[in-house]
Amino acid sequence: MACLQALLFLSLFLYGALRVPAEVCLIPQIDGQLVEKLGQRLLPWMDQISPEHLNPSIYVGLRLSSRQAGAKEDLYLHSLKLNYQQCLLGSPSSDDNSDCQIKPSMGQLALYLLALRANCEFIGGRKGDRLVSQLKRFLEDEKKAIGHNHEGHPHTSYYQYSLSILALCVHQKRVHDSVVGKLLYVVEHDHHLQQSHFSVDTEAMAGLTFTCLERFNFNPNLRPRITMAIGTVREKILKAQTPEGYFGNVYSTPLALQLLMASPMHGVELGTACLKARAALLASLQDGAFQNALMISQLLPILNHKTYMDLIFPDCQAPRVMLVPAVADPLVYHIPEVISVTLKVSSVLPSYKQTIFVLAGSSLEDILKMAQELGGFTYETQASLSGPYLTSVLGKTVGDREFWQLLRAPDTPLLQGIADYRPQNGETIELRLVSW
Repeated sequence: MACLQALLFLSLFLYGALRVPAEVCLIPQIDGQLVEKLGQRLLPWMDQISPEHLNPSIYVGLRLSSRQAGAKEDLYLHSLKLNYQQCLLGSPSSDDNSDCQIKPSMGQLALYLLALRANCEFIGGRKGDRLVSQLKRFLEDEKKAIGHNHEGHPHTSYYQYSLSILALCVHQKRVHDSVVGKLLYVVEHDHHLQQSHFSVDTEAMAGLTFTCLERFNFNPNLRPRITMAIGTVREKILKAQTPEGYFGNVYSTPLALQLLMASPMHGVELGTACLKARAALLASLQDGAFQNALMISQLLPILNHKTYMDLIFPDCQAPRVMLVPAVADPLVYHIPEVISVTLKVSSVLPSYKQTIFVLAGSSLEDILKMAQELGGFTYETQASLSGPYLTSVLGKTVGDREFWQLLRAPDTPLLQGIADYRPQNGETIELRLVSW
């Protein structure tokens, strides 16, 4: 009898445990004026519709927010379509892409597909099928680069690899088990992802990808592994929360929150962690941390309780408030302050060290330009969706799996790129060639 009672108690306990609701990541309402100002920062970027400046992420971020840019938004999507179809499919009158200076990368094509879905468009037809085939070819090439034994590396990154699968998923396009399997392997074995300085971003993007695959029940043979991988990624992200509240750092937190909002979980204080992250983001917003268009486009959705999972079935009829350009502050005459910043490069011989005098508020890119004008210093950059990044310094071009790291002396990595970071008076900035 005692044994029967014990079994009954255990059954009731397990039944109750199974009925415990999963804790969700909720971001309470944010001050509307703060969200408005954030959206206003994207408006000037939407005026830049030349191919090198077009950024599909800007369009996705706005569509997943309660703000809209009206006709400017429509023109931006039209410009995206013209550029991407011309560059990736060629013009109707020729078989080459001679008018396209830089062909979009795998990640850019993936973001373009997300932008189409944000406008409630399912990619289809002859042109659409060719774009899907192009992205699948990118993924197959990356899969081959990783290799059968997972000893290689993708030509781009696991972030772009995940993003590409996600873009196909929201359009309800399947990819082969072997492609998904490569991403599962790195999550299961903690392989490569942690080598990146932005590993939380990569983990979050992988988690969002797996969440989409799980919701559509794609790759059913891998479903147990996919479900397990989602939990693994969530746990890693929660463990990466800093005392200030960020998941990794301030700029990786928006994507991390997207994943946590999209996938409730049992047995953890998820709500507390998300509230702490919200408070940290608000403090950063008030300090003006978010100026980069790509970072803003990832933050806007969560401030409006949206994630990339909402692109599966987007609500294109939801009312959105029209964004009005910010009113410029009245000009106040003041004498500009001149500051000194020391630029240091030790990764080449002979090494370089020079103090540069610039106006306060100058970006690191402004300082590099000034150093080049003064002589004895050269650099080259390449455009990307997150801004220009260094490809060469003092004649030294980055090799395979190398990059020029930006540091504030003595060894603090900068979280912003050369166009966004604004050094303070007396700082020493080092450009260091590192491998990954």
